[in-house]
Amino acid sequence: MAKNVVPDGLPVLARGKHRTPRSGACFMEMASVLAGEKWSDQPQCTHPLLAGLARLVNDSTSDHGRRGLVEHIPSVVGVQGDGLGWEVSLVAAVAVEAILDVPEERQRALASGLIRCEELAVELGPDQVHGVDAMRQALADVPMAVAWSRTFLTPGPITSAQFRRNTAPTMIRCSVLGIATGASADPDARLRDLLVTGIETATRRTPEVELSYSRSSSASSTRP
Repeated sequence: MAKNVVPDGLPVLARGKHRTPRSGACFMEMASVLAGEKWSDQPQCTHPLLAGLARLVNDSTSDHGRRGLVEHIPSVVGVQGDGLGWEVSLVAAVAVEAILDVPEERQRALASGLIRCEELAVELGPDQVHGVDAMRQALADVPMAVAWSRTFLTPGPITSAQFRRNTAPTMIRCSVLGIATGASADPDARLRDLLVTGIETATRRTPEVELSYSRSSSASSTRP
């Protein structure tokens, strides 16, 4: 994957949304600059699920720890996704990374989400979802959360619309906020690991034609 270089002179990463670079920048606002887009924390260059993960990690990381996120900004530019199997793979990988380190309530939510991811993986068929074995191992590692989840889940797989509207964003949110509020000795490092897991999973499944976005747009990039 061709990566842009983070240019000198950009603002230091900070929490939240910013009107202009003079007032600061979050992870995805910097990505919008690299992509040559209008200044935004929701640029078109990155799939909304991966962008949502990056924003949550940015906002949940300490000011000191956020410096370690900058090097990963170019990696999200041009990552647009490859259908439902791609989305299931992404959120499942993030949940698997987080599930053992989050509080009980969020662990139950992640277990419920992973059950749905496994069901969708079976429905989509072989090779459509990456990391199915890791999902199943993660569920085996939290039997009480799984038992609780199966008590309340409606039988049968959910629709793609339900997954995209509710399950996927909830899993991303519970993973990040669970790590941020859990008992990890180094939450900044764990949040960075979560983001890297998401990026690596997303780029593994992203077609080369999508990645050409970063190469073509960077040539005409203008700063806001």
